[in-house]
Amino acid sequence: MIIIPKEKPVIENLNSYYLDIRKLVEHYQGQLGAGGIHFKSTAAEGVIFFDKDELLGGVFKDKERNIQGKEVLNSIIDTSSQYNFVISIYEIAQNKIYFWANMPDAKKIHKNLSTEFTDLEGLIKKMASEKLTGYIEVVINNGSEGGLVFFSDGEIIGGSYSWGKGEVSSLKENRELLVAKTKDSGGIFHVNRIEASKRPVAGATSRKEQKAAADILIVLEELLQIVESEAAKKKIIERDFNNLLKKKFVEKADKYVFLDPFADEFIYSAGKITFTGEATDEELLRGVAESVKEIAEESGFLSNLSDSLSSWSQKYARELAKTGIIF
Repeated sequence: MIIIPKEKPVIENLNSYYLDIRKLVEHYQGQLGAGGIHFKSTAAEGVIFFDKDELLGGVFKDKERNIQGKEVLNSIIDTSSQYNFVISIYEIAQNKIYFWANMPDAKKIHKNLSTEFTDLEGLIKKMASEKLTGYIEVVINNGSEGGLVFFSDGEIIGGSYSWGKGEVSSLKENRELLVAKTKDSGGIFHVNRIEASKRPVAGATSRKEQKAAADILIVLEELLQIVESEAAKKKIIERDFNNLLKKKFVEKADKYVFLDPFADEFIYSAGKITFTGEATDEELLRGVAESVKEIAEESGFLSNLSDSLSSWSQKYARELAKTGIIF
């Protein structure tokens, strides 16, 4: 089965008969930045995923073939006149495109679980405790409604829902609605895992890529400045932000040694960061972002913070995509 986003596509019902498919892909790489294109006919089906720079992968199936990888596009182009595909195009957030691109490689570890025997809310908690990297597919009313719940090492990082409006959603309310719908109407669940060998790994970057990457300390300074501003608006917070941050860093010190306040390697003061420790950009961003997200959740201003960080998250989507953290 080919998995595609559950939301309404940005454009649909195009026909491959009158399209230059390669130029179509190039156009939406520039227009959307990241997304997926679904090709469907009575005898074949395919999907490709892309970011602004390259094709990330895909899958193509007909009676004779089951092809995966970047070569899928050529197979779709070669058979477009034969199959006369109907095409739908979906926008996907940069920080979730990895999961979509790896959908074809996911292994089904549980299938056809029914609400008659399985509670979705309980299943989500179970997959979180088992540190799932992958997704739960939920089918309601024979596919007329449903959704996908994404996990990264057990952390819920978002979802895709049939009532969405063109974006992959991180809102808890959508997930709660999905659970409620399964309780009201019943549903079928499939659990899929992306194997460790298929997950992105840290690797060498070219000089061009290194130059293009944002200075991680500037990224983190902007993040902390925004969080500090939102924290100041909460009257329930009696201590100043630096004390809150240091307390959280103490809690995180076992996982992120470089954040330990007693080591004085990472110092945030007056809106500026000084860092003298050893950590990769990804480790720094993940450690700090995870810490401030927990502060916001515990102090009751995560929703306001998510709104305030919208521009920041878009600006540094490339950096955030490597951490799996979503505000």
